[in-house]
Amino acid sequence: MTPTREKPARELIDFYLESGVDALVGEEPVDRFAAEASPAAPNRAPQAAVLPPDLELKGRTPPRAAPPAPDEATMAARQAAKSAKTLDELRAILDKFDGCALRATATQLVFADGNCQARLMLVGEAPGREEDIEGLPFVGRSGKLLDRMLAAIGIDRTSVYIANIVPWRPPGNRTPTPQESQICLPFILRQIELADPDILVCLGGPSAQTLLGTKEGITKTRGRWFTFNTGKREIRAMPTFHPAFLLRSPLQKRFAWRDFLAIKKALTG
Repeated sequence: MTPTREKPARELIDFYLESGVDALVGEEPVDRFAAEASPAAPNRAPQAAVLPPDLELKGRTPPRAAPPAPDEATMAARQAAKSAKTLDELRAILDKFDGCALRATATQLVFADGNCQARLMLVGEAPGREEDIEGLPFVGRSGKLLDRMLAAIGIDRTSVYIANIVPWRPPGNRTPTPQESQICLPFILRQIELADPDILVCLGGPSAQTLLGTKEGITKTRGRWFTFNTGKREIRAMPTFHPAFLLRSPLQKRFAWRDFLAIKKALTG
């Protein structure tokens, strides 16, 4: 391959990797069922598609077994989350949990950041590319904006605890499916219970709808106080805009500013 064509080809491969593609197939289709049923080749096994040696995905783990059915995975998640007595135990359990297919495509678990003993806990939806690389939530562009929003009310990451509903990055930064969110829900609920904050902030509509059970959009729920039962006690909870949304819609920052002023008042009141 000439140097002039190598760079675009590599960029295309990087795009496929970013989208979750990790195998190549041949140009000619193969009827796997016909091959298995053929009497002339009763012991013939389907050939697995593999990457050429020069395009191997170095450093990636082999494909894992298919995850269990969603209902089974959700039940297993509830039992596993309930068994965790500390946040460290919960993280270790999540790191070994195979019930969510996102674990197989993500680089690593993105559990939490900040101070687990903080009075304020913020929960987003799912990690993005930068978070997947670093293993920490909200470290990309939206994370930097969140840091500035917190600093505006005199708070930094050492004074808050930050997590996501889904702790693994969906391929291509797509929105987690309802099934993926439901499977991961027992873990974030247990995480909130063990952290036991005084105030919970839901960053974005999906987080608010999943944790607070509201059906309304974020524009109608933001800035309103809700009651959230941690499992130990009832605390105050507020939905507000996700920083990623504010990057796309900067005019909405004024409303987020009002929300953060209300959060500051609640913390100091």
